[in-house]
Amino acid sequence: MDSKIASSLKFAKYSPIAVLLTQTKPDDALQFKEDRWGCVAAMIVAASKGRTALFDRNTFGCVGGGTGLGFGNQYEQRSFPIEYLLSTGSESEHRDLGHTTHLTEGEGYFKTPELARKFVNALPMRDLPAEYVVFKPLAQVNEKDAPALAILLANPDQLSALMVLANYNRADSDSVIAPFGAGCQSILFGFAEAERDHPRAVIGFTDISVRKLVDKDTLSLTVPWKMFLDMEANVEGSFLHKSQWLDLAERLEP
Repeated sequence: MDSKIASSLKFAKYSPIAVLLTQTKPDDALQFKEDRWGCVAAMIVAASKGRTALFDRNTFGCVGGGTGLGFGNQYEQRSFPIEYLLSTGSESEHRDLGHTTHLTEGEGYFKTPELARKFVNALPMRDLPAEYVVFKPLAQVNEKDAPALAILLANPDQLSALMVLANYNRADSDSVIAPFGAGCQSILFGFAEAERDHPRAVIGFTDISVRKLVDKDTLSLTVPWKMFLDMEANVEGSFLHKSQWLDLAERLEP
């Protein structure tokens, strides 16, 4: 799929990707080994550089990733003490969970385990009917594909343009949200937004645990597919063809 957005915003290092829900396993896709640790956010970056990535209920990398991909509440299903990991840590909860968890120290993202548990309970959990979640470079999407979401990795100039474009044909100012969550969980929020009459795009990669995976000036925007197509259709005639943006775009890498 050719993208007017990608062209106008001069995406270079990170290209847009599509998130597909499917019962068919694509060939030659990156996939974590079964029940082995891996980072879904790293797969987002890999897909933005041209690789296809694949996940199922046994190969989602970590419990946060499985939850973020819409494979149900993996914290609960795997008895993972997420409230301690996100907050104060716990000596008694520290055990071999297959990877380094920082459970003893805790990440300190919430003041108390109780607050962390309330946050987790409020996540828009999904248990998707699809067997596979696939990240596919947008340039490789064809007419047979039916993406659920688009993900774009953008610098501040590009993200600013995306936010303007998201509001371009609306009479409000809340077409983009930035909920707190793990680096991959903007996907989960994206699934929830896709069910709304007026979906919103979701800013992500604000999780400091995964910031090292992208350039320091890069964030993500996860967009429900119908909204993304609307944004694509609105490029022509918009600010993206006028002097304010064209002057700013000169400093973007080609």
